Amino acid sequence: QVRLVESGGGSVQPGGSLRLSCVVSDYTFRSNYMGWFRQAPGKEREGVAGIATGSGRTYYADSVKGRFTMSQDNAKNTVALQMNNLKPEDTAMYYCASDSGRADSRPWWVYYSNWNADSWYQYWGQGTQVTVSS
Repeated sequence: QVRLVESGGGSVQPGGSLRLSCVVSDYTFRSNYMGWFRQAPGKEREGVAGIATGSGRTYYADSVKGRFTMSQDNAKNTVALQMNNLKPEDTAMYYCASDSGRADSRPWWVYYSNWNADSWYQYWGQGTQVTVSS
């Protein structure tokens, strides 16, 4: 069973920064796609960022473009989410997600259209809380 473990959450003032990390427990597992999602109390889970691990292409929600950056470290089997200029509306539980890792021959534009869909991903972490408050 593949496990995803997030870390790096915490409390920060508006304008501050946090860096989230997600480690894939199985070093033999290789994702094709990984994403960061968040869920605030009383709201639906939403996609924040996604990455096609082969090409390194990244995708972002409009609400975080220019402030958040998703990156990968293949050697460490991790992805990270650098969050700058945080706002109170960024307060949420943040989740890391991965696809099944099975061979995938779909063209890039399919992920481009679906990176923020829950159904694209098969493995999910337990989440890490981010709170932005003065």
